[in-house]
Amino acid sequence: MTNLPEPAGPSGRPEMRASDADRERIAHVLREAAGEGRLTLEELDERLDAVYAARTYAELEPITRDLPDPGAAASPARPPGTDFRPVDGAPSWRGGIGIMSGFRRGGVWNVPRRFTAFTFWGGGKIDLREARFAEGGTTIHALAVMGGVEVIVPDDLTVHVKGIGIMGGFDQRASGPGAPGSPKVVVRGFAFWGGVNVRRRARKQDKRLRKEARRREAAEIEGTDPP
Repeated sequence: MTNLPEPAGPSGRPEMRASDADRERIAHVLREAAGEGRLTLEELDERLDAVYAARTYAELEPITRDLPDPGAAASPARPPGTDFRPVDGAPSWRGGIGIMSGFRRGGVWNVPRRFTAFTFWGGGKIDLREARFAEGGTTIHALAVMGGVEVIVPDDLTVHVKGIGIMGGFDQRASGPGAPGSPKVVVRGFAFWGGVNVRRRARKQDKRLRKEARRREAAEIEGTDPP
C-alpha cells in the first residue's frame, strides 16, 4: 500500500504535530506583542489558551498572523552583567514546606538541581530573580493542597511548566524560551484546591536600566540633556 502525504495546511506544509517548544515559541511572541501594546491582556489570555490547546502547526499559525515577523522573533537578550554561577557562602535549600504557615526562598541563593515545595493550608514563594544555578538549571516539584506556591522567574530564563491542577490552578503562561546559555527551570507538580503560579518579573537592575533608557529617550525627543 502506497503511503499518501498528509493534507497541507494554510502555509502549504503538512499537518505536522506541534511540539512543546513550538507552543512556547509562539507564547513568547504573544507576550512580547502584549508588552509592546499590540495586544490587550484579554487578547493575550485568549491567544495563550489557543496556543496550549493547539495540536498542529496549522492551528498555531493563525494565532500570530497579524503580528510582525513571529517566525523570526528572537529570544530575550541576556542582561549585561548577569551571572548565573554559584556564590560561595550563599544559602541553598532543597525544598520548602508551608503547613498552615508559609516559606520564602529568595535573594542571592544557590539553587539545587531539584527543589521540592509542599503547601497545605499555607503558601510558599520561590524567587529566582537573583538565584544562581550550579548545573545549568533546576526542576521544581510543587504540590499545593488547599494552599499556594508562587514561582518568580526573570525574563531571560527558559521556563517549562508541566503541572496539573484539579479544582485548582497550575498556570502555564510563563512557559517560554530564555536567552542563549541561560539556565532552564522546569516546574512540575500538582495543585488540588490550591494553585501554583509561575510569573515572569524583571530584576531590580533590569527595571533600573529600562527606566534610565526611557529617560534618555525622552530627553532626546525633547532635545535636552538627561538628568
